[in-house]
Amino acid sequence: MSDHDPLDTTGLDKARESRKLRDKLADQSDVEDIKWLMSSKRGRRILWRIVERAGVFRLSFNTNSMTMAFSEGCKNEGLRTMALIHAASPELYPQMLKEANE
Repeated sequence: MSDHDPLDTTGLDKARESRKLRDKLADQSDVEDIKWLMSSKRGRRILWRIVERAGVFRLSFNTNSMTMAFSEGCKNEGLRTMALIHAASPELYPQMLKEANE
């Protein structure tokens, strides 16, 4: 049997605040990790490879709905990575593009 009391609003508020803090720290950690990766040519190359393989710059359309759903899932993770790159170090994104095209 669980000790969970749905009527304990104080406990629920504490748990909610704890979750918010944990999520905020995880987001900050993600941003710091991306900044670290973007700070070196090797890291930018790794991130570019991830974004490119995710299909961010390709159409996901396929007549097979399951294949298309899989492609969209991959693309979604690539777009999430792109958003992190733009949030963490937008000034290095053009450099990453330049290096990828060399």
